Amino acid sequence: MQLYELITPTSASQVPILLSIPHAGIHIPTDLKANYVPAMIEKLDDTDFFLDQLYHFATEMGITILKANYSRWVIDLNRDANNAPLYQDGRVITDLVPTTDFLGNAIYLPEKQPSAAEIQRRTQEYYLPYHTKIAEILQSFKKTHGHALLYDAHSIRQYVPAIRKDKFPDFILGSNQEQSAHPLLIEKMWQNLSASGYSATHNTPFQGGAITRNFGKPAENIHALQLERAKINYMNDSETEYAPARASIMQQLLKKNLLDLIDILKKL
Repeated sequence: MQLYELITPTSASQVPILLSIPHAGIHIPTDLKANYVPAMIEKLDDTDFFLDQLYHFATEMGITILKANYSRWVIDLNRDANNAPLYQDGRVITDLVPTTDFLGNAIYLPEKQPSAAEIQRRTQEYYLPYHTKIAEILQSFKKTHGHALLYDAHSIRQYVPAIRKDKFPDFILGSNQEQSAHPLLIEKMWQNLSASGYSATHNTPFQGGAITRNFGKPAENIHALQLERAKINYMNDSETEYAPARASIMQQLLKKNLLDLIDILKKL
């Protein structure tokens, strides 16, 4: 199994946008499966299911997609490499190598918790290659186009009580407190989301994870934005299956947003 899937544009004209999908992977290495609670890895509930299907149109727009193939329960590509917490407000934050799901349920058998050495091994084998590939692509875009945009795509269940008592908004734009991208990119994306008919927030309750925070360097002409969305808007009511009709409506907004971002990048 490859660590990630790199999906190159089908359009003749490439644009300097990398669409990262770090949490849609469902693969767990064979040598690790026996360490997990069997019932937990049967559902992999914290997975951003079907996001690659939702964004399948992006390559036709000249956008490159990078999708991780391994489950975030192997290692979370959107956490700090040294396991520093992303937030300090008391919410449940799963680790670089998670030992529980978002609801606090143990995912490992008691005697099979990953050791410090195992965490370091996974960091080297699974985490760093994904981040290295992101850096390589962004630098290539910058060299060719003068700038680059990393668009980090995520999804979440409507209700995750351990993080938030109320249901999540339909969209959450994360810009690391408006530090990870040029103001025009942030402003246009927020305008589109807030005028879409979907509920939306900006930097609340998520402001972008390690990927957005690490790669977003607008002073160096490398921009990064995170977009989280409620699964209910492209999946069925149980948030277990892809819902084409709902997804189609969301895709109209996503396409418009990406076209607007492409247009702004041309002017920066």
